[in-house]
Amino acid sequence: MQRKFKRQISSLSQIFSFVSEFLTSYQVDESILFSINLAIEELFTNIVKYNRTTNSDITIDITKVEEKIIAKVIDHNCDEFDVSKTQEVDITRRLEERKVGGLGLHLVKKMVDDIKYEYSNGESRITFTKNLE
Repeated sequence: MQRKFKRQISSLSQIFSFVSEFLTSYQVDESILFSINLAIEELFTNIVKYNRTTNSDITIDITKVEEKIIAKVIDHNCDEFDVSKTQEVDITRRLEERKVGGLGLHLVKKMVDDIKYEYSNGESRITFTKNLE
């Protein structure tokens, strides 16, 4: 199932409805819904906040393959930024000692089972997998 969303934070409620509709149709456990919503919210929000060079819609594609949910967040007309290679956040350090930023992507990486990044011809494609088992 694939849908395009306006490049604005206010699209998040539509995104959550879209994801919920898809996962409900497959009777996916509520805890999986939370993880997938959090990951998509963080990725979508980062795209909106940090890629202001375009007004293109952002595409979200979500599928179920065997016992996995595979979600793709696709940005169009953008610069390359590989979210799978961001630095780990040292959560053992005190807040005052940490650098600002990166905690959201850190949480995404911890909540999903796999994350991949592809970039080609101005299109950024972030794919993550969440196991249902």
